[in-house]
Amino acid sequence: MARVFLCVLDSVGCGGAPDAARYGDEGSNTLLHIAEACTTGNAEEGRSGPLKVPNLDALGLGAAIRLASGKAAPGLGAVPIGSWGAAEEISAGKDTQSGHWELSGVPVTRDWHYFPRTVPAFPDELMAEVVARSGIPGTLANCHASGTEVLDQFGVEHIATGKPIVYTSADSVVQIAAHEEHFGLERLLDVCRIAAEIFHPLNVGRIIARPFVGESPGAFIRTASRKDYAIAPPAGTICDRVVAAGGAVHAVGKIGDIFAYKSITDVSKGKDDMALFDHMLFWCDRAASGDLIFANFVEFDSLWGHRRNVSGYARALETFDARLPELTGRLQDGDLLIITADHGNDPTWRGTDHTRERVPVLVTGPGIEGQDLGIIPFARVAELVASHLKIGR
Repeated sequence: MARVFLCVLDSVGCGGAPDAARYGDEGSNTLLHIAEACTTGNAEEGRSGPLKVPNLDALGLGAAIRLASGKAAPGLGAVPIGSWGAAEEISAGKDTQSGHWELSGVPVTRDWHYFPRTVPAFPDELMAEVVARSGIPGTLANCHASGTEVLDQFGVEHIATGKPIVYTSADSVVQIAAHEEHFGLERLLDVCRIAAEIFHPLNVGRIIARPFVGESPGAFIRTASRKDYAIAPPAGTICDRVVAAGGAVHAVGKIGDIFAYKSITDVSKGKDDMALFDHMLFWCDRAASGDLIFANFVEFDSLWGHRRNVSGYARALETFDARLPELTGRLQDGDLLIITADHGNDPTWRGTDHTRERVPVLVTGPGIEGQDLGIIPFARVAELVASHLKIGR
């Protein structure tokens, strides 16, 4: 039996990226600053005291922070029992898609198309084409925005007019939000499919459907029916290699969307990260030898990082950590568990965008001897998977 469980904790960075200044992120450190806020009593909403992640720390989380940034996170000083290191990205940007593709062995060498911080952010002629082809009465926002704040700002007007809310971020994305009941989910997906045909030729990485429910500001909530329309990665990802070798890739969360369903065997989604964790446990009992279980836990990023909510981020880390023994306890002989991230999103940082950071790489499994992996490229993660499954290029 040889299986790999690859868990991406979306945005759980650990600082120290040598090119962070290029992105205005020098000094950002998601994990360090959360741990410091907890220790100083600045993350007391729904939790209290120092950051409590003993299981992740035992696998090397604190050691990875020290390696990546040269700074010690308060309370995270365990001697690692697993292999640990920190990964450094070479792809341009600090994007979900770039991070995952590079973790899968394919650095992004071509710059994505990003939108200017103007209002409107999108070219008039392209938006006019989206409106004409989809038959919608127009669009709202058309700017850089936080995905939750923009709902409160435009949600009521959207319900009244039927105009979708269109916005972007520091990522190469066009996000289109619409009410799941008043506007309709399938109608929203149709609009996004048309937008993908229009924007993908510009090398815009993803068109994201953002359905929501609720009737008033403060009550609008995004649903689990999100769907990403992504440009397909080139051949050679670890997903391609696993499938070519006869294995299956079981995608948990938004992994299927990120890889445009290329070499994805099946997809398990859920209403929140703990539902996704349950899917990981499901695959512990059912995945076959040679399989890759590839998961993304998005709420660190979507609910807490972008909202600059330190307490919420700390709670999410502690919740994941408390359940981690359920996963490690079900690993069978020959299994490998890798926990990493795709970028940072420091909730103490300015703005609401991702932060350019190194990310932890924690590796464990029955019989796996711990070692210091050092600073490694993101793409080395794919090679850890390939080596364990004994597959070639």
